[in-house]
Amino acid sequence: MEILRKKIGFICDMDGVIYHGNRLLPGVKEFVEWLYREKKRFLFLTNSSERTPRELQQKLSRMGLEVDEKHFYTSALATAKFVSQQAPGCSAYVIGAPGLYNAIYEAGITINDVDPDYVIVGETQNYNYESILHAVELINRGAKLIGTNTDLTGPSERGIIPACRALIAPIELTTGMNAYFVGKPNPLMMRTGLRLLDVHSEDAAIVGDRMDTDIIAGIESGLDTVLVLSGVTRREDLAKYPYRPRHVLNGVGEIPPGK
Repeated sequence: MEILRKKIGFICDMDGVIYHGNRLLPGVKEFVEWLYREKKRFLFLTNSSERTPRELQQKLSRMGLEVDEKHFYTSALATAKFVSQQAPGCSAYVIGAPGLYNAIYEAGITINDVDPDYVIVGETQNYNYESILHAVELINRGAKLIGTNTDLTGPSERGIIPACRALIAPIELTTGMNAYFVGKPNPLMMRTGLRLLDVHSEDAAIVGDRMDTDIIAGIESGLDTVLVLSGVTRREDLAKYPYRPRHVLNGVGEIPPGK
């Protein structure tokens, strides 16, 4: 734990680590206060594509936690950056929430539901059968399929709910096309996070609640790995995986000394 506490940079997941829905998790305030007090470089790197960094900042503020907007980076931003670099001036049909649409617009990608270059899918509460049918039609006509993240499920106040991989599955199965996923554990997103922090991987740690995204992303990117049991993973789930995190904690409140 002393080696962990001496790390310069911390990349933290949000859902299941910082909050569940609109409920701040125990120990989070103390953890963030410690990050600021120790002058750590930290980034909330979330696979959720639903909200913009400003919306995430305001969400935490409503829960009594003040964190500057610069500390947030989402799979929506990573996806928009990737697509705009792959095909500058391209267009896309988007199934997603405002956070994804905002990132798409800011990256210079236009919305197109007739003959787009890409179909981009992220989490949204407006997911429906008609949008699936239209996505299938566009992909069968040549559009390429992109997913913001590989999460099958996510934690919420209502329990475990479907996430991006579950929403995109009907489109993949119907078209026979596999989506390219940009969010964790894709090294693209991890490298971007380290660049934003200006920290080498050896001097950084990733804190997450998922073995299949957060922990594997940390292992493959050379970061110290911290699994917290405050989200979707239970201690007995660890036996299912051929890799292990460096640390297993009940929550982020155990990271500051004396907790």
